[in-house]
Amino acid sequence: MNTEKNVNVKTAGTVDPKKYEAYLKSTHRLGQAVSLLTLAMLLGAPFLIGSLLGTLPDLGAAARGFLSVGLVWTVSSIVEYLVYTPMLGAGGSYLAFITGNLINMKIPCAMNARELVGAKAGTPENEVISTLSIATSALVTIVVLALGVLLILPLQPLLESKVLQPGFANVVPALFGAMAYKYYRKDVRLALVPLVCMSLLFMFVPSLTASTSFMIIPSGALAIGLSWLRYRKVRKEVGQK
Repeated sequence: MNTEKNVNVKTAGTVDPKKYEAYLKSTHRLGQAVSLLTLAMLLGAPFLIGSLLGTLPDLGAAARGFLSVGLVWTVSSIVEYLVYTPMLGAGGSYLAFITGNLINMKIPCAMNARELVGAKAGTPENEVISTLSIATSALVTIVVLALGVLLILPLQPLLESKVLQPGFANVVPALFGAMAYKYYRKDVRLALVPLVCMSLLFMFVPSLTASTSFMIIPSGALAIGLSWLRYRKVRKEVGQK
């Protein structure tokens, strides 16, 4: 790992700033164009399908539906943008937000790739590694989904087996538990307080389970506050020495 980090440091010194700036500009141009195209396709699909079938969406009902959930997701989207963009860089951010599934797939994939090569956030190496890892994750997801669609009928008896149903019912908790442990083990004491607080809150106020995305804000604020207090404590102890 030390060797890899040394290699990265030397590589970072040989990057031509002008070429890197030109690369970022072209990445932003392409990313913005594809993002606008994706947004137009997502918003235009209901109207296109409605016009072909002779029945257009009820805009009033759509607006009421958006207001019921849109405010929560808007806050969550802003928080995700502010948190994930510095981690992923320009290319990785565009790919991740366009293809989706950041928390489950894209972020863990990018973080693992960055740790393997010893790249640091904000460097050209992190830009390249994040883009390649997220692109690979997106391609693998497409292949797996395509295979799932093709094999859904042949595998239907197996998937509906009563023996496997308990396993399928716990796939999501197992997935999130495995991913969470990767980060919890870095600082168990720091992770324990937000985990316990949020668990107790959801137990006493079960209705909050429908607003898990919104609850990222207080839990994240709690973790940041605890980290800041520990940082101040360590600096004070170092100053006293």
